Amino acid sequence: MAEIILNVDVRDGVGTGGARAARRAGMVPGILYGGDKAPVAISVNEKDFRKSLYTGKLLGHLVTLKYGKESQPVIARAVQFDPVSDRPLHFDLMRVDEKQTIKIEIAVHFINQDQCEAFRQGGSLEVVRHSVEVKVRADHIPEDLIVDLANHKMGDTIRWSDLKGTKNVEPTITDRDFVIASIKTSSAAISAAADEAHDAEVAAEAAEVEATEQGDAAEEGEAVAEDTAEG
Repeated sequence: MAEIILNVDVRDGVGTGGARAARRAGMVPGILYGGDKAPVAISVNEKDFRKSLYTGKLLGHLVTLKYGKESQPVIARAVQFDPVSDRPLHFDLMRVDEKQTIKIEIAVHFINQDQCEAFRQGGSLEVVRHSVEVKVRADHIPEDLIVDLANHKMGDTIRWSDLKGTKNVEPTITDRDFVIASIKTSSAAISAAADEAHDAEVAAEAAEVEATEQGDAAEEGEAVAEDTAEG
């Protein structure tokens, strides 16, 4: 069941002029499409839209759209923002049936990085996919897909099969267990290890030289002692 309800108005004006007029009136313009029906220009009160947006459960999730006494399930597919003010400028809603299987991008969320020993050893996380396109029923869309890093080690490759939250979800890539991320030794760690190895080598050479010099000094002292005894 959708947790968010968007109360919309149908816009008469379409195109750039209609969108600007909606924004001046304190609304966010949008478009409703899909479901074998013609697209409809709509708008939502900007304050209400921001509240829904900041819950994190609007974009890419099942939402209930209400217009007067009518309501229908939709998926919020995209939101455009002003690059300076971050104000929402436009949004796209797609009509769906709650039990309809759809394709949608789901974000990948990495947790427990502080419990992963590899990062304490200087490892770094190289992310291949920040999101994964999946096929899922509209009323079973997960919040995100989880990678638990706690038990991963240096050199590990994290794949689709390692994700949590994939119940009732099928990836659109089906020919392989594809890569999500990997844990690699960072260049800084490699440099530090090389410096440490070099320092150890220098220290070993210094110790060897010191031991040789001490041996030579001891031999010289014995020779002097023998000469003194003979004299």
